[in-house]
Amino acid sequence: MGSPYYDAIDQMQKKKVDPEYINGWASGFLHNPKREEQRVSEAYDAGYAAGLEKKTGGFEAWIRK
Repeated sequence: MGSPYYDAIDQMQKKKVDPEYINGWASGFLHNPKREEQRVSEAYDAGYAAGLEKKTGGFEAWIRK
């Protein structure tokens, strides 16, 4: 069994989740400082918030078609 961090990243990548969401999620999960305001997108913001809460699901809205 892997770590929740790597398992979640792997799952999101395989489901083709927006990379901005994944970057935000990883930053939030690891409690990294948020990006500068001009570089923050809606997807990054949503991922960051989910990562801070250690949520590993709920990213379906960010799957790229």
